[in-house]
Order: sequence, then structure tokens, then C-alpha cells
Amino acid sequence: MNITDGAPLRDVARPALPMDSAPPGREPGERRFGLVTASALVVGSVIGTGVFALPSALAVFGPISLVAFVLVTIGAVALALAFRGLAARLPAAGGPYVYARDAFGEFAGFLIAWSYWITAWAGNAAIVVAWVGYVEVFWNTGHEIGWSIAIALAGLLLPALVNLSGLRSFAAFQVVATVVKFIPLVFMATIGLLFINTANFGEFNASGGSWLGAISAAGAIALFSYLGIETASVAAARVRDPRRNVGRATVLGTLACAAVYILGTVTVFGTVPHDRLIRSAAPFTDSANAIFGGQWAGATVAVAAIVSGFGALVGWTLIVAEMPRAAARDGLFPARFARQNRSGVPAFGIIVSTLLAAGLTVISYTSFEQVFIAVVLLSVLTSVVPYLLSAAAQLYWLIVDGRRSRTGHLVRDVTVSMLALAFGFWALAGSGYQAVYYGTFCLLLGVPVYVWVKARRGVYGEAPAVTR
Repeated sequence: MNITDGAPLRDVARPALPMDSAPPGREPGERRFGLVTASALVVGSVIGTGVFALPSALAVFGPISLVAFVLVTIGAVALALAFRGLAARLPAAGGPYVYARDAFGEFAGFLIAWSYWITAWAGNAAIVVAWVGYVEVFWNTGHEIGWSIAIALAGLLLPALVNLSGLRSFAAFQVVATVVKFIPLVFMATIGLLFINTANFGEFNASGGSWLGAISAAGAIALFSYLGIETASVAAARVRDPRRNVGRATVLGTLACAAVYILGTVTVFGTVPHDRLIRSAAPFTDSANAIFGGQWAGATVAVAAIVSGFGALVGWTLIVAEMPRAAARDGLFPARFARQNRSGVPAFGIIVSTLLAAGLTVISYTSFEQVFIAVVLLSVLTSVVPYLLSAAAQLYWLIVDGRRSRTGHLVRDVTVSMLALAFGFWALAGSGYQAVYYGTFCLLLGVPVYVWVKARRGVYGEAPAVTR
């Protein structure tokens, strides 16, 4: 039985694959990238422009927010470990989509693909708006809306062109962008620690509320910073030896991001006075200027933020097409999402998603700023749904296959999966009531699409799209 015939994946036998055959979701001869590029994809997708503003958002709570950050990091690492286990079991394209379909059936898989697709293109709109802010440190400093829109559209179009040109361009750019963005961030997270003045930290709990309330509120913000740790699993069909490399890339990328986030935030807290940090729009820039004096260091950080944001857009533009591509190959998304161009990339998915992100970006700059903010929160919520079901899928298979595991390994893996599940619920709660309301509405908008796609398969006998 072929996995693309619409049957739940748990009913599919998985014989060992010959060395020259393609695993589920990949065609023989497709270009693939290795562990380094897969890890760079995770880091590049997680670290966009948000990290450069994160310390200011956490400063209102004081250093207690660092406690929340550590707790959130534990949850993110647990989720990364759950993805590693799932990728080892099923190294197929689609990540959370294929894991949910494997454990809970095709409707659950469709909802994950639909939810994640919304996350990806709406998230690209959010990233590009923040990216424009750093570009305008050097150009269009008056923030004229027309030029801001033009810069933003260029920030969406160029990553699409990088991806449409093929994986060789993507792999080279993603590795270079990750290295360039990491240099100043690693410096701030290491050497920058030597310049800390403890007097700058301020009151430990500056929120004025309880410790528990401050940790929960700060954790809700910190949770948002780890979105993207699943990207290597989503692009598993394009990774060499995915059973081994996807899990390693996910864990290594998450740990690298965690180190930069936590230590970098400590440096900023300790080099910028607390009352100034709360009002800062560019905390890493202010920290660099405080360490070196003058403005050149801050400008260097702004350049790193531009490269960082652009690298994230390149990575997410690939991911935004990979999830619907995997679902379309299984007959759960319109067939055109599965078709690839001569470079071997899903061009239709990239183009459609880029146009949707561009439309949302234009709206955000013209009329409906509050609606845009709500959509940003919506993108966070729609990413939590795949996280929850992925953790649940790992827990499900551990229970089903538990008798074949050693007791020590089973207890460890179940504990990790429970932590990952708790991480997902914490992220869900942190999204806020409005985001949950709109997120549920948008998630259920996918139901008519599912009915339409499934009806076409039933009425017209359409087979899943597996060819270019």
C-alpha cells in the first residue's frame, strides 16, 4: 500500500529502504542538504528579527524574566527531543503534519497542514515588517509609508527568488546568513558578559505583581521566540539521511538558539540601565554602543539584524511551501501545491504564500494596524496546534510501542513528551483570548477546503499528486 493513497499512515508497512531509494515525500534525484544546512535552517528560522527586540519586552518584568526564559527553554528542548524521536520513526516530508496523520488519521494531518501554512505566511508578514525597521536605520529614516511598503515587498520577493532558483542557492545563502547573524550575537553572549554591571539589572521582580504572575507573563513572551524549531522536520524530504540528521539538526539548532537568547539577554540586562532598556527600541544596539562607545557598534548590530531577518525570510519561504506540498502529495491539499519547477522546488506554493504575505503586509502599513497585531498573535497560536499534536503523537506511539522499549528509555521519553505537551499548552495560554478565538475560527475555515479536496478525490477519482 502506498502512503499517498489517503490511508492512515499507521496502516502502512515500512520496509527498509534501499540506499538509492527515496523516503516518503521525496522523489529520487531531488537535491538534498546535510546536517550543517539543516541546523542552519532551524537557527535561521528561529532567530529572525525578534531576538533583537526581546530584552526590551522582558525588561518590564526585571531579571525574573530570565527564570521564565530558562523554563521555556527546557520546554523548547523537550519539544525538539520529541521531534527527534518522531523524525527517527518517520523521516518523511511535512514534519508535524505527517506525525499527526501517522498517529491520528488524515483529518488531523490536514488540520495541522492548514494551521501551519497560515502560521508560515502570516509569520513572514510579521518578520518583514520588523526587518523593515532595521533597514530604515540606514535608508528611509523618515519612515515614509510608500517606501516602507516597497522595502517590505522587496524583503518578501527576494527570498522567494532565492528559493525558486533551487536548493543550491538556498543552502549556500542559509549557511552564510546564519554565520553572519551569529557572529555579533555570539559575541554579545560571550565577551559581552565581561562588561556587565550588576547595578543595571534593577529590581529582580519589576512587574509589581507576584513572582508566579511575572514568570507566567514573561514566559508567554519568551515562548514566541522559539517558533521555528520544527523546520528541519518539515523539510525532511530535502535532508540527507533524515532519520539521523533531522533530529540532530533540531536539537542542535534549538540549543544554539537557547544559548544565544539567554546569555545575550543577560548581557543586555547588565550593560543597559533598566529604566533605559524598558524604553529601548533596539536593545542589542544600545548594549553594543554601551560596551564600545560611539555609534559604529550599534550600526553593526543593525546590519546583523537585517541579515538575520532576511535569512529567516529565506528559510520560512521554503517552509511555507513544504507543508502544503507534503499534504498535497497525500491528496489532502490542492494538487498544484505538490508540483515542482525545473529547479525541484514547489513554485506554486511559494508564489501563492508570498502573495498572501505581501497582501497582509500592505494592509498592516495602511489601515488596520490592530488587525495586523492580532494576526501576528494568530500566527503564534496556529503554530502551537502542530506542536501540541506532535507531542501527543510521540506520547501515543510511546504508549503503543512501549512494550518494545527498555523501561529506562520509556520513562525518559514519556517524561520528555509530557514536558513538550505542557510547553504547547503554556504557549496556547500565552497567546491570549483574542488570538485563541480568531485562531480557532481560521483553523476551522480549513474544514470546507478539506471537504472540497476529499470530495474531488471521491467524485473524480483524482490520485494524489506525486509528479512534477
